[in-house]
Amino acid sequence: MADARENRSVTGSSGPHRVDVHLHLSQWWHEIRRTGYRADLEYSVRGLLGEMTRNGIDHGIVIQLHEAPSVRDGLAEARAIAAESDGRLHPVTTVDPTRGEEEVRAALALWETAPDLAGIKLYPGYQAFYPHDRRLDPVYEYAHRRNLPVLVHQGDTLEGRGLVKYARPLELDEVAGRFRDLRFVLCHLGNPWVNEGAEMVYKNENVYADTSGLLAHPSVPYFERMVRQARDVVYSAIVTVGRPDRILYGSDWPLEELAVAIEVVDQLDLPAPDREAILGGNARRLFGLPEPPRRPGAS
Repeated sequence: MADARENRSVTGSSGPHRVDVHLHLSQWWHEIRRTGYRADLEYSVRGLLGEMTRNGIDHGIVIQLHEAPSVRDGLAEARAIAAESDGRLHPVTTVDPTRGEEEVRAALALWETAPDLAGIKLYPGYQAFYPHDRRLDPVYEYAHRRNLPVLVHQGDTLEGRGLVKYARPLELDEVAGRFRDLRFVLCHLGNPWVNEGAEMVYKNENVYADTSGLLAHPSVPYFERMVRQARDVVYSAIVTVGRPDRILYGSDWPLEELAVAIEVVDQLDLPAPDREAILGGNARRLFGLPEPPRRPGAS
């Protein structure tokens, strides 16, 4: 497996500028040694940045976990990670509407103190609410005011205790219609309901989808076939949507190795400019990220 990882990694000195829109880094991921794509993974800012550099990834969106003790704790950790990354990692916060209106109000007040916030993540499926839950309206109104994308977990959950009935892509349709000027990111393409997820992107101009979380642990049987299948799934979704400008590359690191997640997109049967848009250009526009300086040797 080590040789395969070496072969998949690419130098950070050339090629398109890339953005990974779905990364997780948190002290509250207690199962990292079991669930990470390899047991000896350096699960730290330094380790993540090193893997990003080896794979030509300039920026990453770091999504706070719902396991954080509080919104305040999670946001503080996310912003500390961003500060340590020298501007390469961008923080995304979260809130649980099932904890009540006061929890939501406190989160909104806290986010006002975070000018570096890149987005808001919601975890239906892990938490018992639908994306169209009216308790979330203040969150959506706040995100619209600050021009922040709202990322929504969709599809399968890592935990068997999750309730995927809350996380079907179809459940995003209502709120995407009510908040037409707010941009949503449908995470994981809604896997396993990828056709449904693609329909949500096709139907709603304000909905994007990312390619993260389509792969199981690399130790599972038929993993290489799973990588090929993920590529087929992403290609099929793009065909359904009809264009690639709202498809975003994401890995779900540390669950997926960055090189393998990139391979799913980089080997798509699409024109090179379309693949480059998915790997970075679309995300730079969505999250308002700066254009990185041109690397020596880039064509």
